[in-house]
Amino acid sequence: MAGWFAGRTAGWSAKAVVAVTLLALLLVAVVPLVLLAAVIMMLLGHVVGGLALFGGSVLAAVMAVGLAGVTGMQHLRKLLLRRSFPVVPLSRNQYTDVAEPTGSEYADAVRLDRSDYTEVR
Repeated sequence: MAGWFAGRTAGWSAKAVVAVTLLALLLVAVVPLVLLAAVIMMLLGHVVGGLALFGGSVLAAVMAVGLAGVTGMQHLRKLLLRRSFPVVPLSRNQYTDVAEPTGSEYADAVRLDRSDYTEVR
């Protein structure tokens, strides 16, 4: 039981990816509030300060999203290369949506041949 629990807990790299992603989401969520504050600053006469505040917040949000994307991709590559992440191709019998049903539960349904609905007029 202890081995299973230790294998299922997130390592420091996974925790770092989660932390960077949460920071990116927080910074993106704050951008509209900063825009409002920047507009108020510009209305009060501090145009350069308002533009700097808004530009800085957008720049910080873009950089955080980029960092979260890069660290997330690196973490995913590590998981796939380490083979601890079970990526297994499905066998033929595991596809549930491939085969058409043989029977129909509707009594008045019309069965069409392939030629009936592929003909171009």
